Amino acid sequence: MPAEQARTLLDALKEKAPIAWAQALGVTAGALKARPVFLQRQPPERRAEMVRKALGRVVADPIAEEMLAVYFLECRNELLVEWLDALGLEHDKGTLKGDDQPAEPDAARLESALAAYRGKASDDDRSDRELLLRAFAAQTSIDWPALDRLLAG
Repeated sequence: MPAEQARTLLDALKEKAPIAWAQALGVTAGALKARPVFLQRQPPERRAEMVRKALGRVVADPIAEEMLAVYFLECRNELLVEWLDALGLEHDKGTLKGDDQPAEPDAARLESALAAYRGKASDDDRSDRELLLRAFAAQTSIDWPALDRLLAG
């Protein structure tokens, strides 16, 4: 994730999901062996870069996955809902219904949904749309090889 996008994401979390923001700072402080207050006193650009690097580590994958989920559920819900609706997945304001992993849609529907979703992108939300697609595909509960191939291509 580019540094500017990380800052935008963290600023949105700080405003709309302060608990998740504090969790991200706590994890980063632990990774840096620093106190959270040290991070809070850093300029926003530097703080965002430190969090981005800490959550980019393999050991932080579950936490990074959670931060992205909170970001899209709390800060960019309209993009998440649009994507889930395009896929025909049952959800409640972006939270998938049911306990089972969602089945991968057939390849034609997946390709069509992806093209339509990307086609609606504006300059203001293009990077968040791509981030959502990659975060969705990377979730431990999503095992959709066709989506992985489409995103790689």
